[in-house]
Amino acid sequence: MALKPTILKATLHVADIDRGYYDDHKLTIAQHPSETDERTVVRLLAFALNAADGLTFTEGIAAKDEPDMWSRSLSGEIEKWIEVGLPDERRIRKACNRAQRVYVYAYGGRSVPLWWRPMAEKLAGHQNLTVVDIPLTATRSLEKLVGKTMTLQCTIQDGQIWMGDAANNVCVEPEVLCGAR
Repeated sequence: MALKPTILKATLHVADIDRGYYDDHKLTIAQHPSETDERTVVRLLAFALNAADGLTFTEGIAAKDEPDMWSRSLSGEIEKWIEVGLPDERRIRKACNRAQRVYVYAYGGRSVPLWWRPMAEKLAGHQNLTVVDIPLTATRSLEKLVGKTMTLQCTIQDGQIWMGDAANNVCVEPEVLCGAR
């Protein structure tokens, strides 16, 4: 018998001063049984960084042909394809060929440069690709925010991100490895 995902509920207040975007989102997140809290919170962070009408979570790691989240136009074209983790080169190429913009939010500390170094030159021709490294110290602090129900505030200004709940506040300074954020 297959294990079922854990359903998490989040209220995410986004104040993205860099984009002039301010909104509240009521989110339902299906956390796959093999998914860590760290990965889940990086998905929430990626959502906050790209928050817009139409941005939705997919089945994530449970779906082989879909990203962690995406937004589609009214005609069904993929506007944003968002991956979390360290996807392989073939998956990134496929995403770049299918979507207008592709974002990869990599995390994992020292494994990120080891993953990215061999792919950087091979993927340099994809002008629609942005790869962002989320520091390990930040993801480890952020994972403490994950719970069955969450109310989170995310403020983004000058490329710096503050994410927190009523008791904790974490500063995240991501490094853009490729493309523009």
